[in-house]
Amino acid sequence: MSNLTNYHSHCLYCDGRANMEDFIRFAISEGFSSYGISSHAPLPFSTAWTMEWDRMDDYLAEFSRLKKKYAGQIELAIGLEIDYLNEDSHPGLLRFQNLPLDYRIGSVHMLYSLEGKVVDIDTSADTYRQLIDTHFGGDIEHVVRLYYKNLFRMVELGGLDVVGHADKMHYNASCYRPGLLDEAWYDAIVRSYFTEIARHGYIVEINTKSYRDLGTFYPNERYFSFLKDLGIRVQVNSDAHYPERINNSRHEALAALKKAGFKTVVEWHEGEWEDMLIIL
Repeated sequence: MSNLTNYHSHCLYCDGRANMEDFIRFAISEGFSSYGISSHAPLPFSTAWTMEWDRMDDYLAEFSRLKKKYAGQIELAIGLEIDYLNEDSHPGLLRFQNLPLDYRIGSVHMLYSLEGKVVDIDTSADTYRQLIDTHFGGDIEHVVRLYYKNLFRMVELGGLDVVGHADKMHYNASCYRPGLLDEAWYDAIVRSYFTEIARHGYIVEINTKSYRDLGTFYPNERYFSFLKDLGIRVQVNSDAHYPERINNSRHEALAALKKAGFKTVVEWHEGEWEDMLIIL
């Protein structure tokens, strides 16, 4: 199968479960043409899942070593997945822009609660329910609107190349309130959000991480045709934390994109993003 690429993966520099070289060697063994490492960028505070600033030089140096070692076998790119948290922590900061990266993924994983506490909402559906009840008074509409408000602001501030798991909250929110995705206000927010992404020209990843277990992509497949109509360029990423998962559900995502009218996906070749034909 062609289109064997992946640009969203996490190694031991953040919450991945293998070292950078293991991911690259596995990608080569699977026949990948290009591959990108995108560890979680540092936040203003320590977490169990993000890189620390004092490891950044090592991260970049290790990638440089591996790029030279495997030159001729696979094209490699180095990135970061950078969270929008607030006005002082987002992909557009000069501190991130000045790093010698090939690309930057912009994502939202956390929100500020009603009491001003940072809450990680990228969780299982059961944990999500508890967090919404405990920290947001069970007001799911407020949480969803806040989530998209942050995404809109991230897009406006810029500094990213790829929008990561663009509507990841949709699964947990719809578990919390079945039918929410069909409510007019929700659909209007999502369509406005994708329209803004298109206006800025960002790539949207089709994140396949949860497809096998939950049966959904991020963004939701119901919006693939809308993305196509907006002229948004897309790429398929697995958000892998284990080397053996770098190719998870790629075929299903490519087939869904083709069904929605897409003819190409974005891949990294010869040091730049290129539109490549979908070949199934």
